[in-house]
Amino acid sequence: MKRFLSTLSIGVVASLGLSDAFAADTGHYAEREAGRALIEQLYTEHDVPRATTRKLLEQAQYKQDIIDKMTRPAEKTMTWGRYRQIFVEPERARQGAAYMAEHRALFEAAEKRYGVPAYIVAAILGVETRYGRFIGRDRVIDALSTLAFDYPPRSEFFTKELGSFVRLCVAEKLDCTHDVGSYAGAMGLGQFMPSSYAAYAVDGNNDGKRDLWDQPADIIYSVANYLAENGWQRGAPIAQPATLARPDLIEDITPSTRHTKYRWGELARMGVSAEDSPTQDTQVGLLSFVGPHDQPEYWIAEHNFFVITTYNTSPLYAMAVYQLGRMIHSFDDGGEPGA
Repeated sequence: MKRFLSTLSIGVVASLGLSDAFAADTGHYAEREAGRALIEQLYTEHDVPRATTRKLLEQAQYKQDIIDKMTRPAEKTMTWGRYRQIFVEPERARQGAAYMAEHRALFEAAEKRYGVPAYIVAAILGVETRYGRFIGRDRVIDALSTLAFDYPPRSEFFTKELGSFVRLCVAEKLDCTHDVGSYAGAMGLGQFMPSSYAAYAVDGNNDGKRDLWDQPADIIYSVANYLAENGWQRGAPIAQPATLARPDLIEDITPSTRHTKYRWGELARMGVSAEDSPTQDTQVGLLSFVGPHDQPEYWIAEHNFFVITTYNTSPLYAMAVYQLGRMIHSFDDGGEPGA
């Protein structure tokens, strides 16, 4: 599954974009005011040839289903009980343990360098793409163009990502019109957005490329590097179940989504308990979920949990990564699955 251009195509991309033989030449996005502005911006600020950006935008196609999926992501429509059933399950964990075993040396080297547990890196790859089995089916150029130019609520963000993608096409020699990813334009086994690809991807095997589709060293190192650069604390706890002294106590506590909100001592005095209590001054957040059978479920989350939310802002996602990771770790140790 090669995602890079041939030597001949590389030269074409660098100067003119892809050949007319591959171009749809619709002019749809390239002729829009916003498209023309992006072409000019990339040329004046980053020396990307106008023709390169134009050719890519000419080939981009509007996709209504991308807009539809953007308006109802699973993280906003599912309870934790349903979300967990999808991502934290034994078969995905077995695949994660097998992937870790296959690339043991790389995972160990990445953990030593970046301080991120191997099972967390493996879990992210498992949640994102099931270790490459499902990398997405939308062309990246279609997804980013549709959202940049036809999705006003997040047009500014996706226009920047589209610009980053065009620059990656030139700098990293990506196969810009064939690469597929998520409906949001995320790429590779770790589903990096273009700006994250540019900022955090690592050439783990020192071959002069950063290939997040086909090179396990690059993939594993890049995910670990992303978390480390976003504040991962080596050896620090992530999360643990919590118990409330009485059910209505949650009415007095603000659950966390992206950041810690309390010192542990404050929550403990309010009636929150945990088996492995943090120190009194440890910054924590209380997570509140609707679990299986619509029952409430509470967790204490520390700093590293919220580092995972920099990868995907949903606390459901971060909890799925954590619990799948623990299950992978259990399988990797030869035990039974557990969260």
